[in-house]
Amino acid sequence: MNILILGSGGREHAFALKLLESKKINQLFVAPGNAGTDKIAKNININPTDFVAVKNIVLENDINMVVVGTEAPLVNGIHDFFLADNDLKNISVIGPKKDGALLEGSKDFSKQFMQKHNIPTARYQSFTKDNLEEGYQFLETLKPPYVLKADGLAAGKGVLILDNLEEAKTELTEMVSNQKFGEASSTVVIEEFLKGIELSVFVLTDGKNYKILPSAKDYKRIGEGDTGLNTGGMGAISPVPFANEEFLNKVEELVVKPTIKGLQNDGIDYRGFIFIGLMNDNGNPSVVEYNVRMGDPETEVVLPRIESDLLELFEGVANQNLNEKSFSVTNKTATTVMLVSGGYPETYQKGKEILGFNNVSDSIIFHAGTIIKEGKVITNGGRVMAVTSFGNTIEEALAKSYNNISKIHFDKMDFRTDIGFDLV
Repeated sequence: MNILILGSGGREHAFALKLLESKKINQLFVAPGNAGTDKIAKNININPTDFVAVKNIVLENDINMVVVGTEAPLVNGIHDFFLADNDLKNISVIGPKKDGALLEGSKDFSKQFMQKHNIPTARYQSFTKDNLEEGYQFLETLKPPYVLKADGLAAGKGVLILDNLEEAKTELTEMVSNQKFGEASSTVVIEEFLKGIELSVFVLTDGKNYKILPSAKDYKRIGEGDTGLNTGGMGAISPVPFANEEFLNKVEELVVKPTIKGLQNDGIDYRGFIFIGLMNDNGNPSVVEYNVRMGDPETEVVLPRIESDLLELFEGVANQNLNEKSFSVTNKTATTVMLVSGGYPETYQKGKEILGFNNVSDSIIFHAGTIIKEGKVITNGGRVMAVTSFGNTIEEALAKSYNNISKIHFDKMDFRTDIGFDLV
């Protein structure tokens, strides 16, 4: 089979490496990809949201399956685009259609979905500039901290958690009236703050059947001890020690099954990944958010732990016989630490040469914001590389990652030295 992966981050590099383990694969393409995927597949420099360009690549290279790594093409309807085109309709797309992608594309839709199908989540209301005063009044009914979420996609930056009521009112105004996050924040969801420890559970579904993938916990804040600004993710651990069998059984019964059943009842034919962001409150799960693709950098610890043929699983998704596919996961712990550009998540420079990563041993390097220029691998984003390692314990795996990070260098390289600090 010829496969096309859409996206350019560490998640897509992880997909590429895992898919290449399959004997069924012939050629692998990544669009646009990065310096890591360039070494193992063929990169094609197109924008994944340019559906006509994607179509041309698919037809020119006799692609049999498209794996959508990133959320924007899904929310914009790439799966629907394929089904509506006679030349593309028989090509498998791993990722939901536009109606299913609303689970991530609209926070308001996802909260309504959870409420409708009795899935545990925080109390909430949605507001626009037309009912701003009501938004202020709702904030006054809540205890701090106050959670404000842009309804639409905001590149992972559309969530604010604020301790001060007046600041929360000011930010609500900035979001809905002054478009702080662009069109994404024309509607804002205000919700009750959930207490507990966050983790992520990932589900792969064909719309009828599902497999629950390994749990993971990522670290979003730029600073040690989970301080400072939110980022796309500074590292991750899998499995999550407190996500024991009893807790995961609750997640399956209270969240996964009602989510799959709810999609079916609402007539949504959902084929792909569901990322469920959860809060563990004294052993009880509550849903913080859905994403309609794998998370990053969680993918870089979840996929390496899967022992099954990922392409076989994807065929099960496409053919709706996922229940017939074997699925196994290693018991070992995987950890990843993200190397980022100095200044990220605010202003940072690109174009820094990356040295030493070829000397890494006993860890996997997943490229994220990298490109090849004049034969050199250089930085091309805020999050640059993820260094993933296995161990019998979190400490053992992290020691390998940090040991290998000491071999890598680029100007103003930054990373957190305390990934997993709350789990060890």
